Formats: sequence, C-alpha cells, structure tokens
Amino acid sequence: MNRRSLLLAAPALALAGGARAQSFPARPIRIIVTIGAGSAADILTRALADELGRRLGQSVVVENRPGAGGNIAGEVVRRADPDGRTLLMATVSTHGINPALYRAMPFDPVADFAPITLAATSPNVLVVHPDSPYRSVADIVAAARARPGELTYSSGGSGTSQHLGGAVLEQMTGVRLTHVPFRSAPESINAVLGQQTTMTFASVPAALGMAQGGRLRPIALSGLRPMASWPEVKPLAELGLPGFDVTAWFGLVGPARTPAAVVEQINAATRAALEVPAVRERLAGQGMQVLEGGPAEFGAFIRSEIARWAPIVRASGATAD
Repeated sequence: MNRRSLLLAAPALALAGGARAQSFPARPIRIIVTIGAGSAADILTRALADELGRRLGQSVVVENRPGAGGNIAGEVVRRADPDGRTLLMATVSTHGINPALYRAMPFDPVADFAPITLAATSPNVLVVHPDSPYRSVADIVAAARARPGELTYSSGGSGTSQHLGGAVLEQMTGVRLTHVPFRSAPESINAVLGQQTTMTFASVPAALGMAQGGRLRPIALSGLRPMASWPEVKPLAELGLPGFDVTAWFGLVGPARTPAAVVEQINAATRAALEVPAVRERLAGQGMQVLEGGPAEFGAFIRSEIARWAPIVRASGATAD
C-alpha cells in the first residue's frame, strides 16, 4: 500500500476503532475469581454477574482460578487483551498482601492493572469444630502457649486474609501456630469439619450457614465491628486484641491499558448493579458491606493497602515461598 492509499485509509481505520469502542462489549465478559466456588469472592461475583450483564447487554461468565493466593488468576488477567472482556475480582490478597508475602510476584498489582471499582468488604470468622475444647480466643491462646506449634489453622491459600488472620493472631499474642493452606475457603472449612485442623479464619459467607446449623463453633470476627446480622459473635478487637483487623475486600480490575471509556462503562454498570435491592440484601445477609469508589479512588486504595500490609507481613514472619 502506497502513502496515498494509507492516507485515504486512515479515516476509515479511525472510524472502525471508534466503532469498536462504542460497541463494547461486543462479546461475553469473563470475571476471573481468585478462589474456589462458595467463597466470599465467588458469592459476590455471582451475585453481580447477572445484573452486570443486563446493564452491559452481554452475558457475564464467572470463572474460578484458585491457587497461589490469587496470583494464578491475576496472571491470567494480566496477560489478557486490554479490551474490558476479561476482568479480575481483585482481593486484599492479590492487591494488598501478596507483594510482601511472595518474593517473586507474577505481576505488579499497580502497573499491570486498570482499577475499575471497589465492590465490597467482608470480615472472616474464627471457627473451630463443635466438639473442640476451645470456646473462646482465650482458650486458643492458652493452649497454643502450652503447646507451641501443635494447634493448626487452615486457610484458602497462602496470602489470603484467612492466612494473615492466623499470622496476625500469632503476632499479637506471641504464640506459635501451624498454617495449613488449601486451594479454597470451602476446602479450608472442610479441614476443620473433618478435624484435620484446629481452626480457620473462614469467610463469613462460606461459614455462616454451617455455624448457625451447629456444624462449626464461631469464636470471633476478624473485623473491627460486629455484624448486625450476627450480633452474638464479637470481633477479636473487643475480646482482648484491640486493633485486630484482618478484613477481606474485593474490587474489579482489568488489564493495564484498558481504554478509559471502557473502564468508566464497567464502573457505572457495577455501581448500578450493587444498588439493586436484591443484590444488596443478598450480600448483607452474607455479612458483606458494599463499598463505593471510582477508578482513581480504587487505585489509591490499592496503593495504600500494599503500604499497609508490607510491615504487618514482615513483622509476622509469614511467607509463601
């Protein structure tokens, strides 16, 4: 093609590019979840998917890619085309804890992603088997002091808020526990149900029904505030560990260089979906609180979380390598 032909073709190419941007999303959207089915992140993403699809005019498919504290899922999205069709339900692990926990990260949580919106937060709940001799955090701490390293806690993977819940408990009480990571929060709970591990900091949505049904014994919440829907379970911060706050959060990100117009479109659709009463009621019933925030606010929040968790991880001695 000669120079004259290129010049003639340029406006047509520009129009085609503009048409593609205006027609987003022309095909279905995938949201990659960092952990297995039944986890808080999975429940949140599936609660959002249908409403988000209605507002964007395309089906939204939820795909679980557990492992490595969410790093596997994060790498999938980092490598995806930046067209808004492959998104990550980012978590406190992938975009807060992991940069300090893993010596070699497969992505940069700031440079490799386009923040879209914060979605929700959820505390974890420290639970034991109903036949356990431990009925309080004081019981657990006393036993751990008497038998260092014998008490075990399971998690949905290294770098998850469940892992750091145990690490911070060790740090604040001076005890030594043994961490047993699994690939998902439900697997971690199953380890307690089967009495393979002593306890776990389970995500509230995954544990709530089993605790209320007597299959798990709740000890305390990992957030600073009690839950209106579960007032009998107190925060660790009110049970002798002031300031204890290891709370999971979730938000949507896309690959870096996703067009700003696409980011804004997904943000607006997500905010609208989170305002639907049925969605808010479902999330509140699972102990989740909807969060606000546009792309710029979410980006600043991610940077603040990385800075917050680095000294906590270092002080705890926790590592995933």
